[in-house]
Amino acid sequence: METKLQVKDLRISFRTTNGKVQAVRGISFDLAKGETLAIVGESGSGKSVTSKAILGIQAGNAITEAGEIIYDGRDLLKISEDEFHKIRGDKIAMIFQDPMSSLNPIVKIGKQLTEAMILKGKARQKESRATFNRYLKCLNENMIAACGKARAEELTAKCKKFDKFEFKHIEMESAFNTAYEAAQEVSEDIEVLAFELEKNAAKDAAYRVKGVATLSKRAVHEYVVKEDASRLVQLAGGLSRQFAAGKKAGDYRMLIEALREIQQICQKALALPKPNFFRMGYYVQFSGKPLPQMPVEQLNEYLKDYLDHEFMRDFMEDAQRGLRYSAERAYANMEKAVQALEEYRPVFEQETLDKGQCHHASKQLSESVQAAIDPLAIVKDSLSYTFASSLNAEIDRYFSSIGKNAKAQRSYKRKKARYDRTVSRGKDPGWTLAAANITDLELIKTNLVHLINRLAEHYQDLLASRPQRDYKRETVDMIDYLMHNASGVVAKVTKRIAKARAIKLMEEVGIAEPRKRYNQYPFEFSGGMRQRIVIAIALAANPDILICDEPTTALDVTIQAQILELINKLKAQRQLSVIFITHDLGVVANMADRVAVMYAGKIVEYGTAEDVFYHAAHPYTWALLSSMPDLDTNEKLEAIPGTPPNMIYPPVGDAFAARNKYAMQIDFERQPPMFKITDTHYAATWLLHPDAPKVEPPKIVMDRIARMKSRREVEDAE
Repeated sequence: METKLQVKDLRISFRTTNGKVQAVRGISFDLAKGETLAIVGESGSGKSVTSKAILGIQAGNAITEAGEIIYDGRDLLKISEDEFHKIRGDKIAMIFQDPMSSLNPIVKIGKQLTEAMILKGKARQKESRATFNRYLKCLNENMIAACGKARAEELTAKCKKFDKFEFKHIEMESAFNTAYEAAQEVSEDIEVLAFELEKNAAKDAAYRVKGVATLSKRAVHEYVVKEDASRLVQLAGGLSRQFAAGKKAGDYRMLIEALREIQQICQKALALPKPNFFRMGYYVQFSGKPLPQMPVEQLNEYLKDYLDHEFMRDFMEDAQRGLRYSAERAYANMEKAVQALEEYRPVFEQETLDKGQCHHASKQLSESVQAAIDPLAIVKDSLSYTFASSLNAEIDRYFSSIGKNAKAQRSYKRKKARYDRTVSRGKDPGWTLAAANITDLELIKTNLVHLINRLAEHYQDLLASRPQRDYKRETVDMIDYLMHNASGVVAKVTKRIAKARAIKLMEEVGIAEPRKRYNQYPFEFSGGMRQRIVIAIALAANPDILICDEPTTALDVTIQAQILELINKLKAQRQLSVIFITHDLGVVANMADRVAVMYAGKIVEYGTAEDVFYHAAHPYTWALLSSMPDLDTNEKLEAIPGTPPNMIYPPVGDAFAARNKYAMQIDFERQPPMFKITDTHYAATWLLHPDAPKVEPPKIVMDRIARMKSRREVEDAE
C-alpha cells in the first residue's frame, strides 16, 4: 500500500515564561493512501500539536527539536513558507474543531468556497506545465542514453512530437470543457429558474434569463451540442424577448417552455460519451485528414488504433528502454551509495564527533545518495530525497548544542546556587528549580547512525527486489503521468467554473438548496451545516490528506454521527488519507483503520482498530475505554484519576504511572520501550515485559469487549 505521509521521531517543545514545555516527545507513524489513522488522547497529549506541525501552522513559540515529516519526497519541517503554501490547503487540508475559526463571518459562503479554488487552480496549472516539461526532457535524455547517440535526433523528434500533439490535446479538451461545463450550468440554472417563474417567485429574473442565454451559446461545440446547435442558438436568442412579453402579460408559459427545451438539449448533450482528446490530438495534428464521422465510442477505438500504429507503440518501446536505463543507473549508484554509507558510518560512531570529518562525510554521502535517485520514478523515494537535509540538520544540531549545553549548565549552576542559599536560610524559594535544558548529544549521534543504517537497509531491499520490476507496466504508468499533468494544464478555474464546482461540493456534503445557500452568510447556518461548509472548503482543491482536528466536539450527538458518516463517505469516494484527532475513542470506533493512543507527548499504544478496541494492552487505553459511554453499559463509568503531568518537568519514568493503579516501581524509574505484541500492534508499558505480573484489564473493559465481539459476530452472520 502506498505511503502518503511518514512522521519520524518528531519532538516539539514550546518556550514559556516558566520554562520549556515538552509537548511531543519522539513520535513516529505512517499514513497509507485511503486509510484513516485516529490519534486519540486527552487535552495536552500532543495530538493537535502533531497535526499542526504536519500542516506547518505551529505557534510562534514552538521549537521543533528533532524529527521528520515526509510527504512527496520532502521533509515538511525543512521547506520554506512559499513551498508550504503550495501544499497547505491543496495537497493537505484541515478541518478544525470550531467551524467559525475557518470561516469569515462577513463574507458569503460562496465566495469563501470559490476564492481558494481560483487561486490554487492557477498555481496547479503552472506546476503541471513545469512538471510535464521537466519529466519529458528527462525521459528524452534517458532514451538517447539507452538507444545511443546515433538515434538522438530521431528520439528528440519523437518527444517533440509527443509534446506537440499534447498541446493540441490541451487546446481541444479545454474548448470541450468550457462547452460541457456551460451545458451543465445551463441545465442546473434552468431547473431553479423555471420552478421560480412558475411560482412567480423569481428574483432578478431578467438578469438570470440573460445569463442562461449567454451560457447556452457557449455550450455549442462539435462534441457537446452539435445536432441541435442551431435550435439552441435560436431559443437562446429569443429568451429576453419572451421574458419581456411574459412580464407584460403576467404569464411566463412560453418562456418556461423555451427554457425547458434548452434544458433538454443540454441534458441530452451531457449524456453523450466524452471523446478521447489525447488520441484525437495526434490525429488532428499529424494525419492531415478530417476526423471520421462516426459515433464517439467507435471514434475513440479508431483513434486508439491509429495512434498506436502510427506513433505510440514505437514511442513506448523507446520510452521503456529509457525507463529501464534510468532505473539500472540508479541501481548501480545505489550499490555505490551502500558502500559509501558503510565507509563513512564510523565517522558518526566516534566518542566525540569531529566537525571537519562530519561535514566531509556529509558532502560525500549526499552526492552518493543524490546519484542513486531515479529521476523517472513517479513515486518519489522519500528516504533518498530527504537524506541530505536530515543528515546536515542533525550534524548542525550536534555542534551548535555543544556551546548551548555549556551555557545551559552555567545558568543551571547559578540558579541552583541561588535556590540552595534560599533553602539554607530556612526560606521557601517560591519557585521550582527546573532541570538544565541540555540537548542529549548521544541521542543525536544515535540518530545519525540510525539514519545511515536505515538508508543502507532501504537500498539493500530495493536492490533485492530489482528482478521483480515490470517495466512495461511502468511505462504505461509513465504515459498516464504525463497525460495527467497535461490535463492539469487545461484545468483552468474561472469564477463561473468555481461557482459550479462549489455548488456541487455543497450538494456532496449534504447542504440542501445549495444555490440558495451559496449566497448566504455563515451566521445563517447551524453549527453542523457550518462544519459541512468547512469540509467542502477543505475538499475544494481535492487534497491527498485530510486532517480532522476534533471536528465533532462542538456539535450535538446527532449531528456528530452525521459528520462522521459524511467524512467516511467522502474518504471512500475520493480515496482520501485521513488523520482524525479526538479525545474520545468511541468517536472513531467505526471509522479508524489504525489507532495511535497518545499520552504526555508520546504514542503509548499503536495498532489496527481491532487491536486497540479488542486487545488493548496499555493501562491508559483501558482507562479511555472504561470512560467511554455506550448504550449497553449499566455500571458507573470509571473516570481517569488525577491529572496529566506538567510537561515542563516530564516524569522520569512512565508519564502515566502516577495515575495508573497497575503501576510498578520500575514505572517511576524508567520509561518503557515500545513492546511488540503482533506485527501490527505495539504498546509502551512495563506490563508487557516477560518478568511483569500478569494483569487483566478492568472488568468494565472486558465486558465491553465481549459485547462488541458478540455484536460483530451477529452482524457477520447476517
